[in-house]
Amino acid sequence: MTVPENTPSQAHSLKGDSFVSGSLDDSEISLLDIVNFLIKSWKKLAIAAAVGAVLGLAGWFFLGSYQAELVLLNNGGTDLVGWRSLQKTLPNLADQILDESKAPESQESLYRMLSNPVWWQKNALATYGMSKADTKDLASTAGLESAGTSIVSLTLTAGGSSRQKALDSVRGAKSFLLQGSSYLMLKSMFSAQEAQLMGADADIAKKINATQIELGYQQERLKSLENLAKRFPSEQKTISQVVDPKDSGAKYLPLSTQIIAVNTDINGGKEALERLKDQQAQMAALRIWVKQISPLMNSTFDGLALGKQLLEQEAILRATIDPADLKSLVFVDNLRSSLIAVDVRFSKGFEMNTAPTSSGKKGMIKSIAGGLAAAFFLMLMVLLGQKVWANIKTGGAK
Repeated sequence: MTVPENTPSQAHSLKGDSFVSGSLDDSEISLLDIVNFLIKSWKKLAIAAAVGAVLGLAGWFFLGSYQAELVLLNNGGTDLVGWRSLQKTLPNLADQILDESKAPESQESLYRMLSNPVWWQKNALATYGMSKADTKDLASTAGLESAGTSIVSLTLTAGGSSRQKALDSVRGAKSFLLQGSSYLMLKSMFSAQEAQLMGADADIAKKINATQIELGYQQERLKSLENLAKRFPSEQKTISQVVDPKDSGAKYLPLSTQIIAVNTDINGGKEALERLKDQQAQMAALRIWVKQISPLMNSTFDGLALGKQLLEQEAILRATIDPADLKSLVFVDNLRSSLIAVDVRFSKGFEMNTAPTSSGKKGMIKSIAGGLAAAFFLMLMVLLGQKVWANIKTGGAK
């Protein structure tokens, strides 16, 4: 019986079938290797996963932190612009306190946290009168534009390894916020006073000299006009028209009108001169004040305590001023008003109606899952590496 020979197309088909069958066999062997590998290594992988979960739980237990939250109601303590400025300047102040080693005892770690600008962006959040959602819900916001930028409250959050430490941290952050803000305002006030003192004396002296010279010219002009009035007594008429005596046409006015105008200018110059002398007296009181409080400004960064000390120094300065010297008393009155305003702003402007709250540690599931997954995949990579290395050595031996 003769067997028919395969045609070229049939031969090609058989080769193709054989190739596919070989590929399937390789695939089956590859899958079988994986299954065998998992069967042999499942105990190691399970132990690694269990160890990773335990390590994740231990990490959460020892490294996880409690979170505390404190809410300060804003009763005129700050506004949007002021709060943005404080978020920029308070971290620098905390850093300066650390550099000068003036942080309160056992609070160095807290001040290092407060010296980070990112902390103030994430953990010191302002609540505004109107949110974006409120704006969308309202049909009309007419008359409510200012509510969107008014700060209702400030929320501070801080962490700690224990509930008590978290509460202590958030209370410390609140104290630094009030003390540091008050100090920055008092420091700015003091710097402005120093700048005023540096340039005011020269400026006032210049104005006094200029006013005295002008008064001399005006008095000479008055004498000339009075002499003319004596020589021409018939020209004693007045007009009701208002004319500037310095205008070029004023010389044609009746002499009596010119005399009245010059007298008015002289009286105005004398009044300006008296006001400048009053300013000189106030500058003398300011000079004493700046010299008196200069050592205090660098003694502490607690603005609330510093404000109390400055009020005591103001009372000492007031006691040295004669009660009849009303001009100098005006200066100390304004000074006292400014100091009291700063003290009230930061001692009463932020109100803590409720005690700070603390939540338990969070993220236990994430820590356990993270440790489990990390240990599992690490062991898997080690076992696969050993398998590959063993295959390479076997192939090399052949």
